[in-house]
Amino acid sequence: MSTHDAEELTLLPLDSDAAVQERVEQLIGAACRRQWWMLLLDEADRQLPIIIPMADYPTTPNGGAAESLAARIGETVEGAGAARVVFVWERPGGRRLTHLDRSWARALGASCAAAGIAVRAQLVSHDRGVRWVAPDDLL
Repeated sequence: MSTHDAEELTLLPLDSDAAVQERVEQLIGAACRRQWWMLLLDEADRQLPIIIPMADYPTTPNGGAAESLAARIGETVEGAGAARVVFVWERPGGRRLTHLDRSWARALGASCAAAGIAVRAQLVSHDRGVRWVAPDDLL
C-alpha cells in the first residue's frame, strides 16, 4: 500500500476495483463502530475532497429509509458536482456479509438507481479489514 497526501489522492483516478478497495482501506480501514461512509468521485473517477460519515442511520432500510437517504445523497452529489459515489458499510463483525449488509446495499443501490445516482461500488469495513460487495452478493 502506498502513501499519498490528500492533494495527491485527488489526482489519482480510482479506475479499477482494486484501486477503489485500496483507497477505502487507506481512508477507513477496519471497523471501529457501526456507520456508513460516502466517497464522491468526479467524471474521471478521481475522488473529490469530501468524505461523509453517518453514524446513526436506521437499523434497516425499510419504511422509506433507503429512499430518503438516496434523496439526500442526490442533493449532495449535485451540490458537489460528483459523477459517482462509493458506499462503505462499516460495522463490527466478521468478513461474511450479514442479512442487514445485504438489505442495506440492495435497497440503497436500487433507490440510488431509481434517482439517477451512479453507484461505483459498495464495500464493507469489518473487524479485520475491507471487503467488496459484489453484485452476486446481493442476489
